Amino acid sequence: MITHVVLFRPRAGLSDQDRARLADALRMAIATIPSIRRARFGKRVTHGRPGYEQMMRVDYEYAALLDFEDLAGLQAYLEHPAHETLAGRFFEVLDEGLMYDFDLREGTDGLTTLV
Repeated sequence: MITHVVLFRPRAGLSDQDRARLADALRMAIATIPSIRRARFGKRVTHGRPGYEQMMRVDYEYAALLDFEDLAGLQAYLEHPAHETLAGRFFEVLDEGLMYDFDLREGTDGLTTLV
């Protein structure tokens, strides 16, 4: 399973309209790009554990995780016109962001990638 991981922080003072346009572009991508197997989005949770949260250099407020069957599925997503629209909206509202792709495996099977 290939997981596209996006951590991001929108610009300060972003309008409700701009947030809605980003959400609409995400909805459209999920609905029209067949290679997306699973999509998860959420807001960062803080819990006040001393030292833990302070170690993070940048506060990425949101996360998006998109799963694909394989690398070909990720590439199909990246080349799809709905992704082009999504990327345009994303970079319009972005203050900070990270985007990485990982070959993830369940449970201890993934540990084989460490050794």
